[in-house]
Amino acid sequence: MDEARARDVLAAAGVLPGTAADARLLALGENAVFAAGDLVVKVGRDPELLDRARRELAVAGWLAEAGVPAVRAARSEALLVDGHPVTVWHRLPDPVRPAQPRDLAELLRAVHALPSPSFALPPRELLGGVERWLRLAGAAIDPADAAYLRERRDGFASAAAALTPCLPRGPIHGDALPRNVHVGPDGPVLVDLETFSSDLREHDLVVMALSRDRYGLPAEAYASFVETYGWDVREWDGCAVLRGARETASCAWVAQHAAGNPRARAEFERRVASLREGDPTVRWYPF
Repeated sequence: MDEARARDVLAAAGVLPGTAADARLLALGENAVFAAGDLVVKVGRDPELLDRARRELAVAGWLAEAGVPAVRAARSEALLVDGHPVTVWHRLPDPVRPAQPRDLAELLRAVHALPSPSFALPPRELLGGVERWLRLAGAAIDPADAAYLRERRDGFASAAAALTPCLPRGPIHGDALPRNVHVGPDGPVLVDLETFSSDLREHDLVVMALSRDRYGLPAEAYASFVETYGWDVREWDGCAVLRGARETASCAWVAQHAAGNPRARAEFERRVASLREGDPTVRWYPF
């Protein structure tokens, strides 16, 4: 789905006070995210994401009832427009500063203290999207690399299923990064709720450990995250397994953009080469 297609769907949805042409594109990934007036609209890449969109709306309502600061839905139901899920959200006020790892840790502590909601949350299928992302990549990537990632996926899926957690299982954000925190006038707010799951709490903590090792997060920033949350996941002997699973998923996620974006193809090749070589020090770049 490119921007033009997403705008066509946005126009057909008829959820904006103005025209789709005037909406500002904020992000283009699995969702195209547009802002217009006091609304934000997410347009999903394909109909497979409809159930996830519906669950994201349910999560938003649940967090509101629990008093956890998070983005709020402007419409309670997801639409399916020309095969694309569409959800509508209240636009947050402009940020007062960039989100920091400690802001994320504060919100994760609140989420991890919650009991399960009245509706079912799925397990964190961290590797569940790998096949779809590789399929979307098609001929843009080397078939041998796709086969290698499928093999890694299967191995890490089995290893993760056998882990003994240190923390109690329960609700998690599922993609716990500072980019999914918005710091407005009233403080940090969680956004992008579509990966909420019920699983090992360690999933949410490994993300930042990987950010330190692969994406250049400064050691002092990681230390502030650990201090605020109250525990360092690297002390857990299962950390390497969840890290390897997330690296596999992150590599495959970039692959879906390789067909139309040379930068994505180059980043994919960098990532898969470092995995093949077993080099955990190769710097990866956000995409």
